[in-house]
Amino acid sequence: MTSIRHLLAGAAALAFGLGAWAQGYPNKPITLVVPFAAGGPTDVVARSVGAAMAKTLGQSVVIENKLGAGGTLAAGYVAKAAPDGYTVLIHHNGMATAPSLYRKLSFNAQTDFEYVGQVVDVPMTLLGRKDLPANNAQELAAWLKANAAKVNLAHAGLGAVSHLCSMVLRQAVGVELQTVPYQGTAPAMTALLGGQVDVLCDQTTQTVQHIKAGTVKMYGTTTAQRIKALPDAPTLAEAGLKGVEVVVWHGVYAPKGTPKEALDKLNAALRAALKDPGVTARMAELGAEVVSESKQTPEALRTWLKAETERYAPMIKAAGVYAD
Repeated sequence: MTSIRHLLAGAAALAFGLGAWAQGYPNKPITLVVPFAAGGPTDVVARSVGAAMAKTLGQSVVIENKLGAGGTLAAGYVAKAAPDGYTVLIHHNGMATAPSLYRKLSFNAQTDFEYVGQVVDVPMTLLGRKDLPANNAQELAAWLKANAAKVNLAHAGLGAVSHLCSMVLRQAVGVELQTVPYQGTAPAMTALLGGQVDVLCDQTTQTVQHIKAGTVKMYGTTTAQRIKALPDAPTLAEAGLKGVEVVVWHGVYAPKGTPKEALDKLNAALRAALKDPGVTARMAELGAEVVSESKQTPEALRTWLKAETERYAPMIKAAGVYAD
C-alpha cells in the first residue's frame, strides 16, 4: 500500500507540474546568470538586454552574478539547473575557449545546453599606459619586441577575453610577453591607469571613456572596420599591426531539455529586446553592436560556438595555457 501511495503522490506531483506549465510560460521571474562581476562588460550588456526582454515576457528578468573560474562556474551552474526556462545564461567567447583552457569542466558547452541566440558583438581596443614611449601600433610592436623580457601585459584573468586577446597579440608580434592576470577588468584597467602595467587589450564597454579622456594611449581597435564609437581610431590592421582581430560575442543559453515553448518565447523576447531603441542606443554608446537578425537564432549560436571552439583550440594549445 505504501508504494502505491508513493506512486499516486508522484503522479499527482507530475500532473501538478504539467498543469503549471499549461498555465503558460513564464509565470514567475526568470534568472539571467552572468559569469562576471556587476558593472563589468558582460553584466552591462545583460542588464540592458534583460530589462528589455522582460517587457515581452511579462515577467521580470533578475540578474545573478555568479563569479569564478573564468566563467565556468556560472556555466556549470546553469547546465545543472532545472530545465524549465527560468534559469538561463549569458556568456561570451569564454564558452568557446573553456574546453581548451580547462582540463576539467563540469559541463560540455556543445551538449549540455539549449541555444537561445546571439546578442551583441563588442569590439576591443589595444591600450598602453599614458607614458608608454610607443605612439602608434607599429612603434608598439617594435617596443614590445625590444622590451619583451620586462613588458607587463595585463588581462582580466584566465578565460577572460582580454586574456584571449593577449595571446593573439603575442602571436601577432612574435614574442613571448609576461602577462599579469587580475580578478576582472576593473582592477586591470586601474593598474594600467596607475602605470603598474604597460599594455591592456579590453572591450570598448570599459575603455571608451578612458580613451576619450586621454588617460591611456590607444593604438587601435581589434576589428576589421573602424567602429562608430571611435570613428577617428584606426583598426590595428590599418595601423600596421596585422593579425589582431578579436571581437567579444555574447550568447544566451538554457539547460539541456528546456521545453521548446520556453525556448521560443525566450528567443522572441531576445529578438524584441535587440530592436528596443533603449538597448540599441545604450549599446551604441558603449561601442557594442547588436548582431544581425540572422545571428539571433538558436542554430546560428550553435554553429558559431562550434566554429569559435575550433578556431581557438590550436592557439591555446600552442600557448600552453591550462587550468585544472
